[in-house]
Amino acid sequence: MGFQQTHETNQVLLSKIAISDGHGEDSPYFDGWKAYDNDPFHPENNPSGVIQMGLAENQLSPDLLVDWIKKHPKASICTDEGLLNFKDIANFQDYHGLPEFRNAIASFMGKARGGRVKFDPSRIVMGGGATGASEAVIFCLADPGDAFLIPSPYYAAFDRDLQWRTRAQIIPVHCNSSNNFQITREALEVAYKKAEESNIKVKGLIITNPSNPLGTIYDRDTLKSLVNFVNDNNIHLVCDEIYCATVFKSPSFISIAEIIEEMDHCKKELIHILSSLSKDMELPGFRVGILYSYNDTVVSIARKMSSFGLVSSQTQHLLAAMLSDDEFVDNFLVENSKRLAKRHARFTKELEKMGITCLNGNAGLFVWMDLRKLLKDQSFESEMELWRVIINEVKLNVSPGSSFRVTEPGWFRVCFANMDDNTVDVALGRIHSFVGKIDKKENNTIPMPPKKKPRENKLRLSFSFSGRRYEEGNVLKSPHMMSPHSPLVRAKT
Repeated sequence: MGFQQTHETNQVLLSKIAISDGHGEDSPYFDGWKAYDNDPFHPENNPSGVIQMGLAENQLSPDLLVDWIKKHPKASICTDEGLLNFKDIANFQDYHGLPEFRNAIASFMGKARGGRVKFDPSRIVMGGGATGASEAVIFCLADPGDAFLIPSPYYAAFDRDLQWRTRAQIIPVHCNSSNNFQITREALEVAYKKAEESNIKVKGLIITNPSNPLGTIYDRDTLKSLVNFVNDNNIHLVCDEIYCATVFKSPSFISIAEIIEEMDHCKKELIHILSSLSKDMELPGFRVGILYSYNDTVVSIARKMSSFGLVSSQTQHLLAAMLSDDEFVDNFLVENSKRLAKRHARFTKELEKMGITCLNGNAGLFVWMDLRKLLKDQSFESEMELWRVIINEVKLNVSPGSSFRVTEPGWFRVCFANMDDNTVDVALGRIHSFVGKIDKKENNTIPMPPKKKPRENKLRLSFSFSGRRYEEGNVLKSPHMMSPHSPLVRAKT
């Protein structure tokens, strides 16, 4: 049973947000996820399936978390040892959060930044993952139509997180490979002036430090320059620092919190920090996002808004105990950094043997891989052609640079920390085989996949340059239907 629905009917009955495509799920970034969902790799059950390398998830140190939980059963209200706290924790908790949770988060934020800065628990605001915290700060700072400058390339889902429901705008400030994609004051000034000339109100600058997708960090001079820029223009600075504890080699991470303490003239009320436990503590499913603002009004309003995306009280209870264990946190941060360094070194060295280079990074869960020499020509059409081959033939879900609003075709974000060593071996083997086939071709053109006849019950995506099309008989879902593991409900990646 059901009702026949048409686009025209929905135009009348539903809201503009409901019928818009602002979520961005119909994009190559999310299409790669769907390709994986439809044909996921498994070493035994589906060894020829798609390997997920588009998910920025850290799965290198779960044993450390499991070991702590086993040793501290009282931290969970779902164990015999923790049942005494069940009633209190299961009761309604207001949007301020458990005091012990906010204290533990503040302590962890300091440790994750090398202990060089302290955070005030009273300024901790919860959100439903970093996505929820990001959206909340935009709601606090901007009205529909207002804009934020963001250096590109930037996180592909920012278009969704920051614009879709808030109706704010993103103005990319384009950076390029000539200086390793570093932002400059001059580039910001040009973008800001153009926005003003177009009668667009710029409310702030947003940076991701460490960078997603670059895997690099901002140096001290650049951060001071950015603070001076927002001070001079009286606009906000939002610093997404959700990868701060993923730095695995020098130089050390520098938080904007350190910078503003060093500067004599700084309007602290313009500074806001986004934090999370998804990347730094490998807990994306716990949906712990944090907004830390130096603006009292933003703290107050964002806390009220957090009613729409609170962290569950049992999660707060567990994490309060875990993050208050100083010895455990210190050891976890050190060991996880070592494991990230080892995986990054192995992955990039093997790519170098194949003649593939990556941007020199020291943080994050991914590499910014340079495949420009594999393009037929330096165009985004060629980038998409190469990407389709990698998805459909090499069976790797990597994310094309165009999804991150980069201006130079041929760059790809490749995640390396969300799989075990054996899967890494398989992925590297596939890349090696693919590059070897290309090297044998005199003109270095991309081998296009042969057309296959549709096979019953076999899901496969097909793409066209002008947009996505789904070959009849091969895909069971429409472009707007979520898969069971759709990024619509995933953690921020």
